[in-house]
Amino acid sequence: MLIDFHTHTFPAQIADRAIAQLEKNSHIRSVLSGELSDLTQSMQTAGIDYSVLLPVVTKPSQQEQINRTAIELNQHFRETGLLSFGGIHPDNDDYDIILRNLAQNGVRGIKIHPVFQRTYFDDIRYLRIIECACENNLIVVTHAGFDIGFPGEDFVTPQHILPVLQQIKPDKLVLAHTGGWDCWEEVEHQIAGLPVWLDTSFSITPLRPDPQLFQAEQEKGSDTCAKQFQKDHPQLDRERFLRIVQTHGADRILFGSDSPWSSQLESLTAHKKIGLSQEALDAILGGNAQKLLNI
Repeated sequence: MLIDFHTHTFPAQIADRAIAQLEKNSHIRSVLSGELSDLTQSMQTAGIDYSVLLPVVTKPSQQEQINRTAIELNQHFRETGLLSFGGIHPDNDDYDIILRNLAQNGVRGIKIHPVFQRTYFDDIRYLRIIECACENNLIVVTHAGFDIGFPGEDFVTPQHILPVLQQIKPDKLVLAHTGGWDCWEEVEHQIAGLPVWLDTSFSITPLRPDPQLFQAEQEKGSDTCAKQFQKDHPQLDRERFLRIVQTHGADRILFGSDSPWSSQLESLTAHKKIGLSQEALDAILGGNAQKLLNI
């Protein structure tokens, strides 16, 4: 079974606008439109059985509609292969009611994004949410590391993650982007081996900047812009990735593509070629997620 643990979609009426804004911030192009139909087609092409949708609540008022949609979508996940997590904002004062409702309606987890939500991961509001999620047997997926659209903004690097692990000891916390995008040296030495899950989204596939997004740099030439961008934003190299897997244990790592920002098929191919044993590959590409999600 192949399970992509980290994907995103947007409602059809806002997908174009949302994708355009995120592309502008990050200087990269999406590979899909961000609509459910595109993700479904991508899954068929790549042979993926299930994709986990991770909605992000950027203001407290959004959670109700996002979570209603997640509950409705999950009623048919075995037929569609689309399994949605819920969302919550650190400023949702009724977080305990929200999380209990999600658990009672069969939602398996929540997604938080400290950078988009402008809140440090070790803030008391997240501590309360994570602790309550644990009490309700919910998986918590968090963006981890820096964010390509917010250069240098440190909300959820290991210095903020470690205090949470020490205080809460969550058993179902997933750190996206192999533990921390663009701070993998710290992940290797501070996070790998600790009792958390890592998903591999947006880590080992190459970034493809769109030169058209570098409007202020066009006079330098598109190739120069693209090469400089890739130099400034190196992805996780093969050797460090394999060291992290060995130290952390392949049984706590989950395949993720971060679709629509990376191709599911390309992400699968990258994992198959990176040098993992077949046993580790089978676990990472689906076996671990199947157990964690209980499907």
